[in-house]
Amino acid sequence: MTKLLEWVFGVSVIGAAWALVTFDLLNLRLPEAYKEVAWPMPVYLLVVFGCYSLATVGYRVATFNDCEEASKELQDQIKEAKEDLRRKGLKM
Repeated sequence: MTKLLEWVFGVSVIGAAWALVTFDLLNLRLPEAYKEVAWPMPVYLLVVFGCYSLATVGYRVATFNDCEEASKELQDQIKEAKEDLRRKGLKM
Protein backbone atom coordinates (compact mmCIF):
# COMPACT_ATOMS: atom_id res chain seq x y z
CA MET A 1 0.00 0.00 0.00
CA THR A 2 1.41 3.38 -0.96
CA LYS A 3 1.73 6.24 1.50
CA LEU A 4 -1.06 8.12 -0.27
CA LEU A 5 -3.46 5.20 0.12
CA GLU A 6 -2.54 4.89 3.79
CA TRP A 7 -3.40 8.57 4.34
CA VAL A 8 -6.63 8.33 2.35
CA PHE A 9 -7.68 5.24 4.30
CA GLY A 10 -6.87 6.89 7.63
CA VAL A 11 -8.74 10.08 6.77
CA SER A 12 -11.70 8.02 5.55
CA VAL A 13 -11.89 6.04 8.79
CA ILE A 14 -11.66 9.19 10.90
CA GLY A 15 -14.23 10.94 8.68
CA ALA A 16 -16.65 8.03 8.95
CA ALA A 17 -16.30 7.91 12.74
CA TRP A 18 -16.82 11.68 12.91
CA ALA A 19 -19.96 11.47 10.76
CA LEU A 20 -21.35 8.61 12.85
CA VAL A 21 -20.89 10.49 16.11
CA THR A 22 -21.86 13.95 14.86
CA PHE A 23 -25.00 12.99 12.96
CA ASP A 24 -25.88 9.96 15.14
CA LEU A 25 -26.30 7.77 12.06
CA LEU A 26 -26.44 4.51 14.05
CA ASN A 27 -28.89 5.82 16.67
CA LEU A 28 -26.38 5.24 19.45
CA ARG A 29 -28.12 7.80 21.69
CA LEU A 30 -24.81 9.40 22.67
CA PRO A 31 -24.84 12.24 25.19
CA GLU A 32 -25.06 15.76 23.74
CA ALA A 33 -21.58 16.54 25.09
CA TYR A 34 -20.06 13.99 22.70
CA LYS A 35 -21.70 15.70 19.74
CA GLU A 36 -20.52 19.12 20.93
CA VAL A 37 -16.95 17.84 21.11
CA ALA A 38 -17.13 15.94 17.81
CA TRP A 39 -18.61 18.77 15.74
CA PRO A 40 -15.45 21.01 15.56
CA MET A 41 -13.05 18.03 15.54
CA PRO A 42 -12.08 18.35 11.81
CA VAL A 43 -10.93 21.91 12.44
CA TYR A 44 -8.89 20.82 15.45
CA LEU A 45 -7.31 18.00 13.46
CA LEU A 46 -6.47 20.38 10.61
CA VAL A 47 -4.77 22.77 13.04
CA VAL A 48 -2.83 19.92 14.65
CA PHE A 49 -1.75 18.65 11.21
CA GLY A 50 -0.61 22.16 10.26
CA CYS A 51 1.40 22.51 13.48
CA TYR A 52 2.98 19.10 12.95
CA SER A 53 3.88 19.97 9.35
CA LEU A 54 5.38 23.30 10.38
CA ALA A 55 7.41 21.67 13.15
CA THR A 56 8.65 18.95 10.79
CA VAL A 57 9.75 21.45 8.14
CA GLY A 58 11.41 23.63 10.79
CA TYR A 59 13.26 20.66 12.25
CA ARG A 60 14.44 19.50 8.83
CA VAL A 61 15.68 22.99 7.96
CA ALA A 62 17.46 23.34 11.32
CA THR A 63 19.22 19.99 10.99
CA PHE A 64 20.06 20.26 7.28
CA ASN A 65 23.53 18.93 6.64
CA ASP A 66 26.11 21.20 5.04
CA CYS A 67 28.03 19.60 2.21
CA GLU A 68 31.29 21.51 2.49
CA GLU A 69 33.19 19.07 0.28
CA ALA A 70 30.61 19.31 -2.48
CA SER A 71 30.58 23.11 -2.12
CA LYS A 72 34.36 23.28 -2.48
CA GLU A 73 34.25 20.96 -5.51
CA LEU A 74 31.56 23.08 -7.16
CA GLN A 75 33.52 26.29 -6.52
CA ASP A 76 36.60 24.71 -8.10
CA GLN A 77 34.57 23.69 -11.15
CA ILE A 78 33.22 27.24 -11.46
CA LYS A 79 36.75 28.64 -11.33
CA GLU A 80 37.88 26.17 -13.99
CA ALA A 81 34.95 27.09 -16.22
CA LYS A 82 35.66 30.82 -15.83
CA GLU A 83 39.34 30.32 -16.67
CA ASP A 84 38.41 28.23 -19.70
CA LEU A 85 35.99 30.90 -20.93
CA ARG A 86 38.62 33.65 -20.38
CA ARG A 87 41.10 31.65 -22.46
CA LYS A 88 38.50 31.47 -25.22
CA GLY A 89 38.09 35.25 -25.16
CA LEU A 90 34.97 35.79 -23.06
CA LYS A 91 35.23 38.77 -20.71
CA MET A 92 33.58 38.57 -17.31
